[in-house]
Formats: sequence, structure tokens, C-alpha cells
Amino acid sequence: MKREIKTTNDGSKTLFINELNENYHSHHGALQEAEHVFIKNGLILINDCEINILELGFGTGLNVLVTINEYLKTDKNHVINYFSLEKYPINESEIKDLAYFELFDNIEFKEIYHKIHAAEWEKSVEIVENFNLKKIKCDFFELKNIDLPKINLVYYDCFGARVQPDLWEKPLFEMVSDKMNVNGLLTTYSSKGSVRRILQELNFTVEKKQGPPGKREMLNAIKRG
Repeated sequence: MKREIKTTNDGSKTLFINELNENYHSHHGALQEAEHVFIKNGLILINDCEINILELGFGTGLNVLVTINEYLKTDKNHVINYFSLEKYPINESEIKDLAYFELFDNIEFKEIYHKIHAAEWEKSVEIVENFNLKKIKCDFFELKNIDLPKINLVYYDCFGARVQPDLWEKPLFEMVSDKMNVNGLLTTYSSKGSVRRILQELNFTVEKKQGPPGKREMLNAIKRG
């Protein structure tokens, strides 16, 4: 599918798929959305000394980058293992044109950005000290066959239900739940009632949160068993 780069309202860029009429990120602000949904309502709520993150899906790599940005603000005495699934990796030209490192003041981010995208698929790579990234090229529905440690934070960042409704139905959420620790957190930009009900059926405690710019609500879900 053909993709083009667009600039969102906060000045950060995203990819747009013409055939689906779908952005990779909110047109209200790609960076703002990533930081609000996955950092403010995700990473900073986890206090474990080792954090295993599962992301669906890797996309442009922006969620990895904002996670590293937040991690570097800490004392860095904990470990993050970041597992990201992606079926259709972006290409070198798109990586160059997105240039997400320009969004951050840290001069090291240009090297970090390129290291994230250069990391070999299917291998765990230390991007910065104690932050390990493993990119896995697969369909999301292959998750049940992937060997992972127990996950305590899920970034559920699939394309919207309008274009990929099967990604927001019970079978995939069940696979994700099976990979999670008890008391693990799933965070997503979606606030669909059907998603909330599915997660509740799977024994999650679900809470509506204020959404990122341009979206009224989003969901946090804690696995209870």
C-alpha cells in the first residue's frame, strides 16, 4: 500500500495510507498522542525494576523513541525490555523523512533514532544502557506462537477499527492477555464500548481516561487474573 508523509498539528510527522484513508497517528499531533497515551497513561504508572513492554505495532518507531526519552529522565537503575510487532516495516526513505530525532532536545537522539531502525529484526538489541529492543516481523495473530517473558505493559496501537476491525475483537485481545502478568497494564487510544466490554470479559478492570488532543477519551485496562 502506498504511504505518504504528512505533518500533524503539533509539527511532528506521520504516515498516511491513501487506500485506507488512515494515518499512523492522530492528525492532531503524532508526538502529543504518543506521549499522552503510552507515557503519561502507561510507562510512568509502572514501578517494576524490570519492565517488559509489548507494542502492537512498531509502525514508525515513535513509541519506542518517546519511551526511551522518558527512560533517560530516570536514574536508569531499572531495565526495559521492549518487544514490538510489525508486519509491514517502513522503508529507508520514510525513516529519513520522518526524522523524529528532531523533536527532541537531546543531541544523542539522532544516533538513537537510527539505531532503533537499524536494529536487526528478531534479535534483542541494547539501544541505550539497560533498554533492550526486539522488533518482531509478523502478523499480530501470530502472537500466540511468540515466546515472550510475562508482559507488564502493553501499548495497544493498532490501526483503527474502521479499517482493521479484526484487531479490535476478542481473539487478539485474548492472545495479548495470555502474554501479560497479573496486574499488567494495557493502554490504548481507543475508547470503543465494544473494546471495553471485551476487556472486562477477559477479567480486566477498565478505566476511561482523558484522551489525547482531539480525542475525548481513551482506555487503561489492568489484568486481574
